[in-house]
Amino acid sequence: MKKIHLSTAREMLKAPDPVDLSVWKKDGSIMHLHDCISLHYDFYGGWRNVKCLQSGEMRRIRDCLIFQINGLEVFL
Repeated sequence: MKKIHLSTAREMLKAPDPVDLSVWKKDGSIMHLHDCISLHYDFYGGWRNVKCLQSGEMRRIRDCLIFQINGLEVFL
């Protein structure tokens, strides 16, 4: 599996193209988000608001908990 740095993943999220994300949740489970775009990013808090285009669902996630984007493993 190809690996990318978190800064590269952030650049991918800045682009207007939808991405697929895999994120760890607070309870340790995994959340998969498909066709998402990033709407807002708080650099100091490390939070990002993402919207799933198919369902219209909004989520607030921490960048450090993203471990996969578009099938690429993310490392810190």
